[in-house]
Amino acid sequence: MKLITCGLPYANGKAHIGHLRTYVPADVYVRYLRMMGEEVLFICGSDCHGTPIVVNAEKEGVEPRKLVDRYHEHFKKVFSAVGVEFDYFGRTDSDYHHEMTENFVKKLIENGYVYSKEIELAYCPKCKRFLPDRYVEGICPYCGAIARGDECDQGCGRYLEPGEIKDPRCKICGSKAEFRKQKHYFFKLTAFKEFLLNYLDRVKGTENALNYAKQWVRQELKDWCITRNLEWGVRFPGENLVVYVWVDAPIGYISYTREACKEKKCDWEEIWIKGVKKDQIKWGDITHFIGLDIVYHHCIFWPAMLKGADFALPSAIVASGMVKVEGKTFSKSRGYVVWVEDDYLNRGFNPDYLRYYIVNYTSHQKDLNFSWKVFMDKVNNELIANLGNFIYRVTYFAWKNFNGDVETSEFDEEVVKAVEKARDKIIKALENWDFKVASDAFMELASFGNNYFQSNEPWELIKRDVEECTKVIANCLHLVKALVLLSYPVLPFTMKEVAEIIGLEDFRMDRVCELEKVRVIKKPKPPFKKVEKEVVEEMEKIMKERIKRAEMKKAEVVTVEDLSKLDLRIGKIVKAEKIKKSRKLVKLEVDIGDEVRQIVAGIAETYSPQELVGKEVVVVANMKPAKLMGVESRGMILAADVDGKAVLLTPEREVPVGSRVR
Repeated sequence: MKLITCGLPYANGKAHIGHLRTYVPADVYVRYLRMMGEEVLFICGSDCHGTPIVVNAEKEGVEPRKLVDRYHEHFKKVFSAVGVEFDYFGRTDSDYHHEMTENFVKKLIENGYVYSKEIELAYCPKCKRFLPDRYVEGICPYCGAIARGDECDQGCGRYLEPGEIKDPRCKICGSKAEFRKQKHYFFKLTAFKEFLLNYLDRVKGTENALNYAKQWVRQELKDWCITRNLEWGVRFPGENLVVYVWVDAPIGYISYTREACKEKKCDWEEIWIKGVKKDQIKWGDITHFIGLDIVYHHCIFWPAMLKGADFALPSAIVASGMVKVEGKTFSKSRGYVVWVEDDYLNRGFNPDYLRYYIVNYTSHQKDLNFSWKVFMDKVNNELIANLGNFIYRVTYFAWKNFNGDVETSEFDEEVVKAVEKARDKIIKALENWDFKVASDAFMELASFGNNYFQSNEPWELIKRDVEECTKVIANCLHLVKALVLLSYPVLPFTMKEVAEIIGLEDFRMDRVCELEKVRVIKKPKPPFKKVEKEVVEEMEKIMKERIKRAEMKKAEVVTVEDLSKLDLRIGKIVKAEKIKKSRKLVKLEVDIGDEVRQIVAGIAETYSPQELVGKEVVVVANMKPAKLMGVESRGMILAADVDGKAVLLTPEREVPVGSRVR
């Protein structure tokens, strides 16, 4: 039994295209495996705990469970609508999951991998409580960027242990927090360094996941705090603390497997427990599909936890690339987002179009950019003009001229080989989780079919040689059958409808190359509907309005008194150099009249150091000093954001350095 899992969607908001970047390819993979006769268990579920859910529930004035109920049902509905069919979709706030997590943690304790110690945590004197991760904002101790309590989400991206953040503030009341001591529990991650290096050398998966993980493990590992100050979550044994969400969430893979096996009448322990020996790696036939942003948790924390608690280890970790929208970094807060339900399903788009776009736009490991214009192009010029065109031309010709009943014992060798080549290419691509190559393979077969049909001119051939025309159409129907089967995992809704037209009832890979009679038993119709330009323009308009609203929401109203607090001066850049290991940052020496200031600015993608020297710029001279990538910055250069690129604000003519801006 193969177990395929997807990273658990967080029950704190609606499904967007970033979610489907992981779930659709996983579903495609499972469908292909089942076509090849593999027994597969496909599981997922809602991640229901953690501070963000508590924070949002407090804002809405509801219990966390009510918030979770809403989004759990939302994700189930969306997944069904886009054809992502899990065998079991659980939730981590269920009793069965709490039981599994508590037993798992007890096993870690029993095996000596958990210890307690007093640590200093952010405490808000005004709110009179210790502050969980997402209730804290401060400065990253590694790069100096603004960070949240558990992650430097705006800077270097590093995971932060409780108590590491500098200058903490309470995000609820805005007050300055202080550090106070409290006992918490730690997982001995440092004990697993050699194990992890060995595991990562042997586990299968995508290079983007494994290479990142190896780099992190070779650097210094730290023991991991696995308890938090919350009421909502899995209770840590014997303490008034809860288990950290990144401990409890992946254990959902195990608890969901157990529940799925109850329904499927299989043995969950065969997958996760049986045959595990303390000093050896026990490989389970387990593949995790995840997003690139949770590689650290799945390639480092999770395998170490499994080893420490005597469970089998995943055999493959498959990470998808990140998502951009209209060429910009995916961002819900900035409006660069496509909501699956509101923007896509409720607008009546065929779910197969989005499935095809996600797997075919680029390889699974690379970043996917969603553009409405590209979406229209891929549907109209690829699915319709190529695949749909061939299927409809052939089936309609057979229906009209032969009443759908076409048979031959003579199959052209080039047709047979083209089908075999496409099948073999897809099977090979699946071994590397390269779904673009797989989808390209059946599209190439469709192109072959169109050329074969066009070059044989059956509309002319039938006038002079009905027998030869029958042979040509029978060969074309063999191609249609192969295309239906090979594209079904990517386009399940559409191909089920086409399968009904040719009387195809089961989807098996061994039928792809089978030379059998294919009959058209129902009047054909075009498989796909064109995406109109006007519809795309409307969707682009909706996105632009969303981006505009997001920008207006971010802009706060200020008074003249607020503005007067800014010390704005004209400065001249006298020296500039790029900061190593940074794509955006440049270190500047800026003369502001009474002194030369060192300022770090994110303009390296727009300006080279050479063209910056001598420029007059507007400087915020009374900014609080900060460190960016370890380099101190004592001021800010003002620039306009033009399509994501920084454009410096400069005076229209040369003015004395140090002049005030009023």
